[in-house]
Amino acid sequence: MHPNPAFRKSSDTRNRDYARERGFGVLSLNGSHGPLISHVPFLLNAEGDSLDLHLVRSNPILRQLKDGAQPAVIAVAGPDGYVSPDWYEVPDQAPTWNYVAVHLRGTLDVLPQEAMHEMLNRQSAHFEALLPHKTPWTTDKMTPEVLESMMRQIVPCRMAVTTTEGTWKLNQNKPDDVRLRAADQMEAFGTGSEVRLLAALMRGPFSP
Repeated sequence: MHPNPAFRKSSDTRNRDYARERGFGVLSLNGSHGPLISHVPFLLNAEGDSLDLHLVRSNPILRQLKDGAQPAVIAVAGPDGYVSPDWYEVPDQAPTWNYVAVHLRGTLDVLPQEAMHEMLNRQSAHFEALLPHKTPWTTDKMTPEVLESMMRQIVPCRMAVTTTEGTWKLNQNKPDDVRLRAADQMEAFGTGSEVRLLAALMRGPFSP
């Protein structure tokens, strides 16, 4: 997380809502030979204190969990982009990178294998509902034998979330007119991930 407090004023509620909306992040925990990382979709509950995910059975993270729950973090990335100093139209500025990121920290553990089917149904229902004008896919569309074979290859996990941290680095440390000029230039010429969304966030508001 960025140390500047100007970028860390968003409430836990806003950070949790953003992570829930994105629903995808980088899971990391310490392994016996160094950090272990996996990119995973997840479902964060309404209270923001528990999230569900699944891992393929061969994932090294599961071997790390064989002796019980482990501390873990999921980093959720939002839009990001390079900011040219020229965009501010004031002297003595330096290049930077604007971005949104939320970290969910807690304890990751394996659930009983029989929880996998219900978790898959919830995950697919959640993400299918986000697709407009589409009849939702369900596991009923798979033959039972294929479904059960797939289920044996993935393992349900749950993370008890104890800490939520967010960085919203959007030039809030600049005067409003300077920040808005940079936002306009970001939208017109920016490079990076989802620069139009980033420009809209740079325009504010910045309330929790």
